[in-house]
Amino acid sequence: MEYVRIFDTTMRDGEQTPGVSFTPEEKLEIATQLDKLGVDAIEAGFPSATRGEEKALKDLLNAGLKAEICVLTRALKSDIDVALSCDVSSIHTFISTSKIQMKHALNMTPEQVLESTVNSVQYIKNHGVTCEFSPMDATRTRFGFLRQVCKAAEEAGADRINVPDTVGIMAPQKMEKLIRDLKAVVKTDLSVHCHNDFGLAVANSLAGVVGGATQVHVAVNGLGERAGNASLEEVVMGLHMIYKKKTGINARLLYSTSKLVSRLSGVLVQPNKAIVGENAFAHESGIHTRGVTSKPLTFEPFRPEIVGRRRRLSAGKLAGRHGIKAELEESGIHPTDVHLKEIVNRVKELGDKGKLVTDADLSAIARTVMGEVAEERIIELTDFAATTGIRVIPTASVKLLLGGKEYIAAETGVGPVDAAIKAIQKITDQLADVRLTEYRLEALTGGSDAVAEVIIKVEDKEGNVVSARGAREDIVMASVEAMINGINRILQKRGRIRK
Repeated sequence: MEYVRIFDTTMRDGEQTPGVSFTPEEKLEIATQLDKLGVDAIEAGFPSATRGEEKALKDLLNAGLKAEICVLTRALKSDIDVALSCDVSSIHTFISTSKIQMKHALNMTPEQVLESTVNSVQYIKNHGVTCEFSPMDATRTRFGFLRQVCKAAEEAGADRINVPDTVGIMAPQKMEKLIRDLKAVVKTDLSVHCHNDFGLAVANSLAGVVGGATQVHVAVNGLGERAGNASLEEVVMGLHMIYKKKTGINARLLYSTSKLVSRLSGVLVQPNKAIVGENAFAHESGIHTRGVTSKPLTFEPFRPEIVGRRRRLSAGKLAGRHGIKAELEESGIHPTDVHLKEIVNRVKELGDKGKLVTDADLSAIARTVMGEVAEERIIELTDFAATTGIRVIPTASVKLLLGGKEYIAAETGVGPVDAAIKAIQKITDQLADVRLTEYRLEALTGGSDAVAEVIIKVEDKEGNVVSARGAREDIVMASVEAMINGINRILQKRGRIRK
């Protein structure tokens, strides 16, 4: 199988996402995860930008990572000198080559651009450092000049030549042809760097590989300027599953890597995003759930476990008997055909009213229909208090009953809800070790005595995901109730699976 290098630019181009800024410590955490994931190169940043960039780079270089640590510089001696002062072993240097950018961004002639290309590549190579060269805005550059610049970079000693689709205007067929045409001119390994302005970054990246590129620039979760870069997880799985190419990526770590970057960047992953979105392996439609419960490949292109995920069946107005039955049986509930028919009818009624049916709701409906209203609760809330104010740090204390023994914990947070959830987790971490993955207010009735309905999703380290709700006049109490319900559901689900 042909090997394709994965060049990750999450910490450089990904950090150019509006509102995203990583600290040196966060960059080290991300880089360590990327190294475990198996990327070939990590673009660590732009060291001439800030002192913090320099510090982050030096921390990474001293971390003993296996991946190539690369930095970005303009084709300027001053930029390159800053990078060299950090003792880097790989530099990615770039200069604009399209007519519009040469005129309006650089105010340089084509001859000056050629001269800067040769000088910067030679200067990097004279210091014994790996050099990757990018003609920025390559896809809007006149091909005759692009060919001339790439040939000049090759003759100056560039180790790789990267072709950026800087404003994302390529179509896959054109990208494939461009790479093929460049390969006829230069023998140096070619790479592609595609932006997602028209939603084609992944398609163009894969087309570039078909055309002969041996490396792809990607970012976790597709982070990047404007509409972002080619998504690492989508490119990798496309290469593995569709094009039968080999990479160094351990696909089982894709989901955990996505979650880490989402948490540190503050950019949420859309639920229906391929590979790592929460709904990527979730099924509600009756036709789909019937298929995946009997033969998963009927409605899934590959097993979710390949990318560190688990299949999830969702109850809703489109749900069918097979999906609801499978979900209930996973929780240890085994309805008769008569009971199942009534459960499905009640779920559909809730769905028609626009209600989200959580795992806890489904269990409650089933037990009511089957005459088992009481449900085993492993954790019970026995007392709770919270304080907040203008000059008061939000604090919450909880008292929980576990196995007949009471436990008390107190925590502070950004608000009383955050503090309360942290206090609960402080007690239950060793037993359940769950984290809150989604929190929202589903409905509020009118008036000062409004009922708040809180819906949450929690996930444990084994990948079990459940949803639960709490409804109280007090939002904090509703949140606590929902969290306790969620933890109980996780523990029940985990126990059933292990049995």
